[in-house]
Amino acid sequence: MLSRHADNLFWLARYVERAENTARLVEAATRLSATPVPYDDGKNEWEMAVAGTGTLDLFRKAHGTEANARNVVDHLAFSAANPSSIRQCLDIARFNARSVRTALTMDMWETINSGWMETRGVTSANLSRQDLSDYLSKVKEISLRFDGSAYRTMLRNDAYYFLRLGTYIERADFTARVLALKADVLDPNRPSAGGSFDYFQWSWILRSLSALTSYHWVYRDNLKPNLVGEFLILRAEMPRSLVSCYENITLFLDSLSRDYGRQGTAQRKARVTLGQLQGTSMADLFRMGLSNFLNDFLVENSTLGSAIAEQYLG
Repeated sequence: MLSRHADNLFWLARYVERAENTARLVEAATRLSATPVPYDDGKNEWEMAVAGTGTLDLFRKAHGTEANARNVVDHLAFSAANPSSIRQCLDIARFNARSVRTALTMDMWETINSGWMETRGVTSANLSRQDLSDYLSKVKEISLRFDGSAYRTMLRNDAYYFLRLGTYIERADFTARVLALKADVLDPNRPSAGGSFDYFQWSWILRSLSALTSYHWVYRDNLKPNLVGEFLILRAEMPRSLVSCYENITLFLDSLSRDYGRQGTAQRKARVTLGQLQGTSMADLFRMGLSNFLNDFLVENSTLGSAIAEQYLG
């Protein structure tokens, strides 16, 4: 496969995943904004949503320091100045899909193209709460349909492997960002842990990652900070957990090395990170500092993305 086609597939998957992740953040912020619990950490739910995408500095340059429903929805969903807004993600995803049209199945192309056309007419002007909910549901549907059609219709070859690598690198980044944003409220030993403020924060984390229902399936218990952290970092059955993402990243990198007949830096880095995740516990992570671990993970994940680009996409 040509490296530029591999690059298009890798970033196509990343931008589709990013659009869905951003939609889930906005949805979680909208839900949390309806709760009566005040914030004691200087951030409201809208600022948390922006911070979860890693675009807080860009937002403040455009809108100042006040984060509210109107300017955050515009920034995260529709802004052309934000390269990670849902609108921009879908635009870039469609561009990449057109560039590798022959590598995609008909179902995959139709999902991206029709979804792009159906969402183009939506703007932030006079957008009601129900309109916003419908728009976010549509964005999630596009991502889920694209992911499902890839799983069901693509040949298991290098095109599929690069697509899936993009998905899991982006997913791991998002999970770690959301957790890093609220690492303080996940420490079960912090003073006054367990109040109503904490409960809504734990709920926000899980909702942002579409994990609230599955958390209750696994633990059959109320929300507890150490279990929330364990579920999203170390539980392999949770498809958005860090360890699950790296199991898949390692699998698809190994598939590429098998088909191409050689391994490289990317395979080694992925295996090291996976081994670290599989060999630790939440007690270990709290001892070293959960925030430090997550920030280090974000750097390692970004470094792995660069290693994949240098090894295969350059």
